[in-house]
Amino acid sequence: MKEALEVLDHVRLNFSPAGLFALNVTIAFIMFGVAIDIKLQHFKDLLMNPKSVVIGLISQFVLLPSVTFLFIMLLGPTPTVALGMILIAACPGGNISNFMTAMAKGNVALSVSLTAIATLAATFMTPLNFALWGKLFVKYYNIAGAGTFLVPIEIDFFQMLQTVVILLGIPVAIGVLFSHYLPKITVKIKKPIRQLSIVIFIAFVIILLSANFDHFMRFIHLVFIIVLIHNGLALLSGFGAATIFKLPIADRRAVTIETGIQNSGLALVLMFNPKIFPPELELGGMTIIAAWWGVWHIISGFVISYLWTRKKIPQPSEII
Repeated sequence: MKEALEVLDHVRLNFSPAGLFALNVTIAFIMFGVAIDIKLQHFKDLLMNPKSVVIGLISQFVLLPSVTFLFIMLLGPTPTVALGMILIAACPGGNISNFMTAMAKGNVALSVSLTAIATLAATFMTPLNFALWGKLFVKYYNIAGAGTFLVPIEIDFFQMLQTVVILLGIPVAIGVLFSHYLPKITVKIKKPIRQLSIVIFIAFVIILLSANFDHFMRFIHLVFIIVLIHNGLALLSGFGAATIFKLPIADRRAVTIETGIQNSGLALVLMFNPKIFPPELELGGMTIIAAWWGVWHIISGFVISYLWTRKKIPQPSEII
């Protein structure tokens, strides 16, 4: 398995400057769609019901990156696959999580609040987590004498911070202002924008994978297993944390989905940013991991949501 993935590490994917621009616009559009749902009430909810929100944020920004790093240590994947997993874990929840939470009969208000707050927090937490865990992995890899593949990589926290602020901060600020000053229009366009953003992103991932179809088909059986386990650990981390702290069942479902659905589009944009990862680096593993995660977490999210729709939520007296 590792020998095959080592070949993937050195793969250069077909991705043009025009494609990168289109991906940036897509992510900005998705973030705008998330932002028009952000209301002052979400932050009031944090004050009124801090436990569920705090557990959800800790699950996303502390527990998931930690579990991911432990999984990497046990799995021993190749360098770019490992860094791809770390970057995915460092990203905030995806915009489809609110819909899946509603489908799963979870706490939609909590899900929306977590998405809103996590998106804002990600402008700092995503660069911080990737810099922290990424540097730790690079240091471990080089000390272990596994090779010199990662020597050229210097994880620049401030460059990534600048990029994330532009990608998330500006669209979110515009979305919040749009929602505040044009509430009637916001109500009309909110649902279509959310649906359209999901369709656009899925289409973009399909185009990316089809442009690199030979590489994708050659390594998908290996990447599939890694993403399957990684995503499963993300969902279990969210559910485990919510259960340990005895959150209501509906809140457990929301936290589980918010932790398991990651913004893989943001990860892809960061990977293709030449100021963060120089173009001469071969980062095939990172890209395939992020692209397939973007497909798989939708599948796993719908599956778990469907299973939960068939399971009755017990009364408070029945909750363990």
